[in-house]
Amino acid sequence: MRIGIIGAGVIGQLRARSVREHPSTELAAVLDTSVDAAAKAAEGTGAHALTSLAAFLDVAMDAVIISSPVHVHEEACLGALERGRHVLCEKPLSNTVESCRLIVDAAIRADRILAVGFNLRYYPSIKFVKDSIDEGLIGDLDHLRVFGGHEGLPKFRVDWQYKAPESGGGAMMDVGIHMTDVARYLLGEITQVYGVMSESVWKVPGSEDNAVAVFRNAKGIPATYHATWTEWKGYQFYVEAYGNLGMVRGFYAPMQNLLITQDRPTGPRKKKRLLYPEIMLREKLKSWHSTALQSFRGELQDFLAMTEGRFDVPLADGYAGLRAVEVAAAVRKSSETGQVIHLPVLGRMHQ
Repeated sequence: MRIGIIGAGVIGQLRARSVREHPSTELAAVLDTSVDAAAKAAEGTGAHALTSLAAFLDVAMDAVIISSPVHVHEEACLGALERGRHVLCEKPLSNTVESCRLIVDAAIRADRILAVGFNLRYYPSIKFVKDSIDEGLIGDLDHLRVFGGHEGLPKFRVDWQYKAPESGGGAMMDVGIHMTDVARYLLGEITQVYGVMSESVWKVPGSEDNAVAVFRNAKGIPATYHATWTEWKGYQFYVEAYGNLGMVRGFYAPMQNLLITQDRPTGPRKKKRLLYPEIMLREKLKSWHSTALQSFRGELQDFLAMTEGRFDVPLADGYAGLRAVEVAAAVRKSSETGQVIHLPVLGRMHQ
């Protein structure tokens, strides 16, 4: 499969590497506002290094991976889909609910795959939580806790990453968008949202420092959610799933798991810890990029599977991208009105 890359920043470089290394893919073109960045991603492949979207779309290719700034996702996605290309777009899918819906509708009209890069689904600690729930190790799921955060503005390289007109919001559209997807991935469809948010620390209009919410799925199972730009301990996320027979925790960074199981609520408990020393060593030598790259390889493999009609894979589809942005908007609306916001069931986009 011939694949083009839009956006050759840090993430785009890693995405391009995953394409270069895969035996079934060929890098066709790389687009970036910097021709040097595009050329670096295309180095050694014969792929075109371009700065024009029109020129990029004229190159023969089967699919496009989009890792550009979020405020240009809509133009890039629509351009690729209208030319009949499958699309894997970085999170968030776009910076407004309306824009996400335009992209989803375009993919449906074009009958093309639309996938979204919620790569935490491929982190070993999240996979372990998902498998533990699915295998019944903690019994019947009762509730989730999800958290994601970092120190806020000092972590951003460019201002579009935190200014609402471009980014679409604050912590919820940044690290929090991952945790919204993780909650949906584990719970099933999120249909009710109640939350509060604030901009009292960094004071960036429209970009919340903190958002605290409760989500519920169609069965009423809740998840508590916290997205923050005031996590002074540094970047981290975790998810905890509690059942009637135990709990499981997934954490990063560093990558860790804790599983507690019991035969009955009053019975003896067994604990299992996973510490992933090989990942910690690799990150010490090669940084977090090595872990992200591994997740991108998994996403690419499943993206190829989806284009071949195999949909029983962890890769997030366009509906997942839409729902995550809808939930962020719902938390904001709930914070403003004090009301519970109800959302319809979307399900799976590709079947």
